[in-house]
Amino acid sequence: MNIASVMRAWGRAVAAQLRYRMLLLTLLPFAAAFILCGVIMYLGLQASMDLIQAWLTENNRFLKVGDVLTFVGLASLKMVVAPFVSMWVLLPIMVFTSLLCIAMFAMPAINKHVGSRDYPELEQKNGGTLLGSIWHSLSSFVVFVVVWLLTLPLNLIPFVNLLLQPLLWGWLTYRVMVYDALALHADADERVSLMQEHRWSLMCIGTIAGLFGAAPGLLWLGGGMWVPLLPVMAGAALWIYILVFVFTGLWFQHYCLEALQRHRSVAPQAGPSVSQTLPSL
Repeated sequence: MNIASVMRAWGRAVAAQLRYRMLLLTLLPFAAAFILCGVIMYLGLQASMDLIQAWLTENNRFLKVGDVLTFVGLASLKMVVAPFVSMWVLLPIMVFTSLLCIAMFAMPAINKHVGSRDYPELEQKNGGTLLGSIWHSLSSFVVFVVVWLLTLPLNLIPFVNLLLQPLLWGWLTYRVMVYDALALHADADERVSLMQEHRWSLMCIGTIAGLFGAAPGLLWLGGGMWVPLLPVMAGAALWIYILVFVFTGLWFQHYCLEALQRHRSVAPQAGPSVSQTLPSL
């Protein structure tokens, strides 16, 4: 893992994030994510709450949870068990919605801004497309959901969830953002090569971004505890997620373009063709 390159890209991302254009760049992804999450919550939140409430009641889980809360002096929280669990189940969808909106609306602008400002001489090979970005994001999310569901029991082990969740989100973040960070400048072969060569550095960036995402996740889950404030807390969580992902996108962008520039500088150059070496007749 190249710690020096990771830290250098981090410093450049911090400087870029402070520019007003990058702050304005959060508005469109936030609006799109807020609308999408609003539709998802309108269609699915109440249904999931009813389903969870029915499951808890039918399996006597609700009585057991209520007894535990009463024992620890938190009997008033019995009414928010179903909303809290529903918000926790919907959390990955909300985070992925934010990540997808960043990939679609912010990363192309970040790509052009960083490329033209810091790497103007780097050749653009246009190896990525919008459809490719969407497909790459969705396929990565499907893999993430499967692994997330399979590893849910491990979250009951103390301290394991503190490591497992950032690693899972780090993997998803780097898989989604690296494609978009290299879409304009790298071809498909270069992208695959860089993702393999710099996998651990990219995972490090994604994992740190996952740790940054813990705070808005707590706000989102807090909406289940105070249902009247749910729209406000959900909106605040979304905006912080968008801000974190824009910074993460800048971090990935600087790291990937520097790695691509270094990759091309050491790549063997193709020699002259046979026709060029033969004297003309």
